[in-house]
Amino acid sequence: MIYVVATIQLTGGHRDEFLALQKDLLPLVHAEKGCVEYAPSIEVPWGDPAKSTVSDSVVVMHERWETVDDLKAHSVAPHMAAFRDKSKHLVLGVKIEVFKSA
Repeated sequence: MIYVVATIQLTGGHRDEFLALQKDLLPLVHAEKGCVEYAPSIEVPWGDPAKSTVSDSVVVMHERWETVDDLKAHSVAPHMAAFRDKSKHLVLGVKIEVFKSA
């Protein structure tokens, strides 16, 4: 199993717009070969004083893929290229971390 954590840093105040654009993308990704999970998440306050602020400019994608080849195919899928183009004005940067089961 391949696990991906993609942290997407957005321009301030545009998280909801980014998530709205993703609504059309999610079913396309879920239908891809090898996609087990592809889900956006956002920070929530949970009471830890060390983490007193919650960013409204970050979306974290949690992904699970059956194989690295499935992940590679996902990264070049036409709908991903279209989504990147459609959302590029909202994105400041992306950090992608890829893991496998230990």
